[in-house]
Amino acid sequence: MITGVVNERHEATIRIVVHHLNGQEQEVEAILDTGFSGSLTLPLDVLTALGLPWRTRGTVTLANGKEDQFDIYAAVIRWDGAQRNILVEAADTDPLVGMALLTGYDVHIQVAEGGTVIIEALS
Repeated sequence: MITGVVNERHEATIRIVVHHLNGQEQEVEAILDTGFSGSLTLPLDVLTALGLPWRTRGTVTLANGKEDQFDIYAAVIRWDGAQRNILVEAADTDPLVGMALLTGYDVHIQVAEGGTVIIEALS
């Protein structure tokens, strides 16, 4: 089970541990974004600090209909008590958790400042 909290902007947030190439870990706070179909976004400065390896470039259609390109990196995160290999998209925004990472999980959100976020594996 993964737990988090709803912040003052009414965003459901969780903390994710991302592993550095050298074995160290860094915890980042990420916002759940059901409109994002990928796994995770991180700002480029965080990706650089983590030393994550670049994999490829991708294209995204933004909410305004414009297309944009972004870099994709490989990462290992701690997810629900286990290590998980994922692809991370570089984005000039707060870290976001997308639907690909939430697939196979049940998400409960108490939508009020300080409310609880609970993510549990489907049985």
